[in-house]
Amino acid sequence: MITTDHSDNLVAVTVFGEFTLADYKEFEELVNFKVQFEGQVDLFMDLREMAGFTLDVAWEEIKFSRQHAHDFRRIAIVTEDQWLTWSAWVSQLFVDAEVQVFGDETEARDWLAETAEAPR
Repeated sequence: MITTDHSDNLVAVTVFGEFTLADYKEFEELVNFKVQFEGQVDLFMDLREMAGFTLDVAWEEIKFSRQHAHDFRRIAIVTEDQWLTWSAWVSQLFVDAEVQVFGDETEARDWLAETAEAPR
């Protein structure tokens, strides 16, 4: 299950339990809408409560990242899981965005906000 929120050029997603393909599709629709009407976006992903993800989510994430390689400015991922930290590093290969992993939500949000007014 996921919760989503968005404002200005920020898309925020929190994952609880297993991250399913239906959840990912919900995330994709929100990002597509924001990019279409507002241009490049920042992404905040809180994965601290994520129990895992299905294989089809992993495949969809790869396809989505390649299709939207230039649509993200900064991506902040909140997790303490080393596997997710490593996969965030790998995902940098597919997008032009700055990607940072944080253990603290406030630090992640502050990092996104510090350059929110910078030119895109």
